[in-house]
Amino acid sequence: MKRRGVVALMGCLAASAGAWGQKPPLLPEKDVAALANELSGETAKRNLEGIAQFHRQRGSQGFHAAAELVAERLRAYGLSDVAILQFPADGKIFYGTQRSRPAWDAEAGELAEKGGNSLACEKAIHEAADAAHKEGKIGMLIVCLNTLASYQAEPIVLAEDSESADVFGAELVDVGEGTRESDYAGKQVKGNIVLVSAQPGAVQDLAVGKFGAAGIVSYAQNQKTAWWGEDENLIRWGHLETFSANKTFAFMVSLKRARVFRERLTRGERIALYASVKAGQHPGNYEVVTATIPGADPKLKDEEIAFSCHLDHQRPGANDNASGCVAILEVARTLQKLIAEGKLARPARTIRFIWPPEIEGTMALLNAKPEFAKRIKAVVHMDMVGGGPETKAVFHVTRGPMSLPSFVHDVAW
Repeated sequence: MKRRGVVALMGCLAASAGAWGQKPPLLPEKDVAALANELSGETAKRNLEGIAQFHRQRGSQGFHAAAELVAERLRAYGLSDVAILQFPADGKIFYGTQRSRPAWDAEAGELAEKGGNSLACEKAIHEAADAAHKEGKIGMLIVCLNTLASYQAEPIVLAEDSESADVFGAELVDVGEGTRESDYAGKQVKGNIVLVSAQPGAVQDLAVGKFGAAGIVSYAQNQKTAWWGEDENLIRWGHLETFSANKTFAFMVSLKRARVFRERLTRGERIALYASVKAGQHPGNYEVVTATIPGADPKLKDEEIAFSCHLDHQRPGANDNASGCVAILEVARTLQKLIAEGKLARPARTIRFIWPPEIEGTMALLNAKPEFAKRIKAVVHMDMVGGGPETKAVFHVTRGPMSLPSFVHDVAW
């Protein structure tokens, strides 16, 4: 396990040398051997287990906790310049052409269906709801409700940018894809919850803004990948539109559950749903963890080679992208340790490690601190490197644009 391919760039060098009986390119054999002996899959996996316990949405408490964990590890490993950089995100500030999105946090969310038709059950539900409101509590742990989705158990069921709501007894209305006005023709949508096959953000202005829906249940399917169509129990990550004026909530369900809903509705059944959400946007920060291994050459140490990933996404989110984040964390640990022990020479240029929220965090960093972009000469970005043949994963090596020619592209190849 210890010598498994934790780090693509270094691991591949070592593996190719052994496989083909050739001398390893770029590095002396003793350096490759030192790297291969120190790189630890177990250490990377332990760090992954730490990160994956947090629901890491932009600006959230979970992302902050994950950032603190990475920073703590970097300090323990002896890295230099360890910091969590903060860039305000309030929906008003722009970074370049990108409008910052407010932070989003969720505390709770439950979607349930009434399990019986008795008036006593109906009364119990409303009494419990009233009591919960008075006590400031959330949740519907009532014996006559069947829970369909729980944020506490599986955070992915609550679409990002959902807002707080309490909806009791709204009917589920199937509107197909939900992206065209014709999808709603002749259907009683106002005050009810719509079932859609599109992403929630693609329908909220029509469903909520125009037709008055109380909320959304979506069974949007993932982009076509190796797993496309094979597992009807999978639930896709759902998104509402951050800047839509029609604030609402949305729950994501599997294709299997949606098919059951549609069959029941086709038979004329009434499906009464109870949704309770405590979540919302608020001014916050994009947080970017960074650290360095300082370069040794007085003329070159101000130039940087960067390793990056993206730290955000769902709990557990072990591959997207906790895997890439722990890969570069293991690179940082290994290089720092071997340099400190004198087994590797200190690099001429500084090596920088960066853990931002995906895309928008990088945009904020490069626009708010343009000196970063000026110093960085090349970036090795590790994104979702935790798959393998058993998960039908394909390892993609992507070059930079032709407009920015570099020998680094040939190294990657």
